[in-house]
Amino acid sequence: MDAVYGLCDGAGGCLVSAAEIMAVMRRGSAVGAEGVDRALCDLKRDGYFELISSSRAGRKMYVITLKERGLNFRRARSQRSREAVYRIALALLGAVATFVFGIILKAVWGG
Repeated sequence: MDAVYGLCDGAGGCLVSAAEIMAVMRRGSAVGAEGVDRALCDLKRDGYFELISSSRAGRKMYVITLKERGLNFRRARSQRSREAVYRIALALLGAVATFVFGIILKAVWGG
């Protein structure tokens, strides 16, 4: 989804080929044209965008129109990241509080 959002530049839609999507994707991913097609169909089913496949000069092209969920993709991702950091910080705070409470209990009852 990050590759599609980047190609659409956050606009309402774009016209792209599988080769363009593969070029924008992360270097480590070895996804072919069929993998891109499958991923686009999955993202369409998840409600990120509308997808229309067509041919242009013998190449398969995709007309992508972002839906509300697709337009909010970057914001939702950063929100999930913030929530994860908050949960980790809360867990660390709980661990420190438990440690300090244990030390205090040992000092009071001479453990």
